Amino acid sequence: MKILSNVRSAMRRELRIMVQRPVYLMASVGVMTFCMVFFSTFFREGVPQDLPIGVVDLDNTSLSRNMVRQIDATQLGKTIGFGSYAEAREAMQTGCICAFFLIPDGMYADVLSGRQPEFTFYVNSLYMVGGALAYKDLLMMSNMISGGIQREVLRGMGLGDEAAMARIQPVAVDSHQIGNAATSYNVYLTNMLVPGILEMTVILMTVYALCSELKYGTSRHLLEKSGGSMTAAMTGKLAVYTVLFTAMGIVCDIFLYHWAGFPLKGSIWNMFLATFLMILASEAVGFFIAGTLPVLRIALSIAALFSTLALSLTGFTFPVEALPPAVRGLSVLFPLRHYYLIYVQETIFGSGFTGWYFQAICLLLFLLLPLPVYARLRAAYVNQNFPRN
Repeated sequence: MKILSNVRSAMRRELRIMVQRPVYLMASVGVMTFCMVFFSTFFREGVPQDLPIGVVDLDNTSLSRNMVRQIDATQLGKTIGFGSYAEAREAMQTGCICAFFLIPDGMYADVLSGRQPEFTFYVNSLYMVGGALAYKDLLMMSNMISGGIQREVLRGMGLGDEAAMARIQPVAVDSHQIGNAATSYNVYLTNMLVPGILEMTVILMTVYALCSELKYGTSRHLLEKSGGSMTAAMTGKLAVYTVLFTAMGIVCDIFLYHWAGFPLKGSIWNMFLATFLMILASEAVGFFIAGTLPVLRIALSIAALFSTLALSLTGFTFPVEALPPAVRGLSVLFPLRHYYLIYVQETIFGSGFTGWYFQAICLLLFLLLPLPVYARLRAAYVNQNFPRN
């Protein structure tokens, strides 16, 4: 029972430190609260709307004006007219528009005479989302306008609408977007950005909590309060953050799947469990970094780099399977990757624990990370022989 008393002493000491240093709550609760409010408002519309798209109408006929109205009627685009190619190019280079559509002179006459007019559109791919959406919008409208012209020509040849459409589009595509039917950026980005920032917060705060004892020279006092037991000191110190981060994770899940109403085919209790496992794994990663490099400045830099790479190698923006083989294997080193696979199985397919038990085992394996550096961190706490600056 003595070890329980030592653990409680370490916990009480850590709670006093958290109260005395507001940076702990600001860097954890404050950051997560800001991120949830920010993402819920930033992606409120689901997809970007009214992207500025320039139009250079050199034909200025009834057909070309109808084409401009059709582009302007789409949800994504809002047309801005320009008198020449040079003006539109300058506007795109200065960032005023995402793309522009060039309608050539004599386009209507070419259509009437059976010649093939060429439409040209230019897209600024420097802004990945805006450029990609503008390209998609213009390509879709170009195909629709082309199809409409072909239909009128075929009608003039005496074909009915059904026969005309069979020639224009021989194969009809019926697509079903599983898990995100509305193609909402809010669903597939916020669902992983919030847990990703939570993982980053857990790793950074764990590293800061452990290495700050060395920076401020208070590690021996912690061991003294814990009866000289490093195990009791670490258990009591990290237990406080585990409870705090778990509560934050549950609030995030409730925010995502209840308040925001994101799709959840499975059980929210399973997502609570997945979040808890990710938090434990992230704390283990933070412990490993702090034990390997017990210098606050260096350890925080490594933790920030690791957490940032996790967002890139998780697979929710770019599939891991499409990465080079040498990089693909690195994705298993990040707890967020395993959480993402659990998220897919639980929220989209509703497979339950049987669908992601292997990922749960992988997250539990992260708990072995503190073992190789445990003795090194204990020696650092006792000897305080690492630089503080």
